Amino acid sequence: MSSRAEPGTDAATWTAAEMMTIAAARALPDGATCLVGIGLPSTAANLARCVHARGLVLVYESGTIGAKPEYLPLSIGDGILAETADIVVGLVEIFNYWLQPGRIDVGFLGAAQVDRFGNINTTVIGSSYTSPKVRLPGAGGAPEIAASCAAVIIVARQTRDRFVDRLDFVTSLGHGAGGDERRRLGLRGGGPTAVITDLGVLEPDPLTRELVLTRVHPGVTAADAQAATGWELRVAATLEATPPPTEEELRVLRELEAARPGGGPITDRVGAAGVVGGAGT
Repeated sequence: MSSRAEPGTDAATWTAAEMMTIAAARALPDGATCLVGIGLPSTAANLARCVHARGLVLVYESGTIGAKPEYLPLSIGDGILAETADIVVGLVEIFNYWLQPGRIDVGFLGAAQVDRFGNINTTVIGSSYTSPKVRLPGAGGAPEIAASCAAVIIVARQTRDRFVDRLDFVTSLGHGAGGDERRRLGLRGGGPTAVITDLGVLEPDPLTRELVLTRVHPGVTAADAQAATGWELRVAATLEATPPPTEEELRVLRELEAARPGGGPITDRVGAAGVVGGAGT
């Protein structure tokens, strides 16, 4: 899928994956502390840092804080992260001091399956845990990220087999069964605040916490999003349209992807901890 670029851009078209990455980058505010996964979350976070959020602090699970990589890292152990970080600490400190006490503003997560309350499956596909149709990379640090970050952004391609009415396995808790379940469970973090897809943006209802389609990307309709969702998708009374990519966003995104060793986009894989991209969070 490709769409027309904003007037004034050099690129004639952009892909759905590029629109999803740019929409995810826009969701990151300047000055926030963001726990980043490899793949699309890392691409989006570094795009945000280069375009509109110069003060964004990138934290990788391997222990790098304030990393400013010159290219998109291949893994959380890529040397460029340590070389460009403000400080490097141990993995235990990342979880025990930074994540679990609530010092991370935003956590990025991907998903093999998402339900209407933003709960995530990255463990197995199929009704049997011991004999699944597909065994996925598993949890990694995703359950702790989902539990403790002030906000969680989920990034995933929107299809009926990924946006399901019932998860095959609950790996990371979103808003549970809805309502105030997170509060009743004593979870520190606020849970998913947005699910960004290649079709649009879903946000939780303030009361029920059920995901509501609030924005569609250029060329996408609410009917398109419903057709790609495995439950009756609620649509906001005022459905907004995502602004098209700017020339700068497309240029910087493509430069980042081209500079990565091996080159090319890395937005189409699902890795460990539910991150869209490589292994690890």
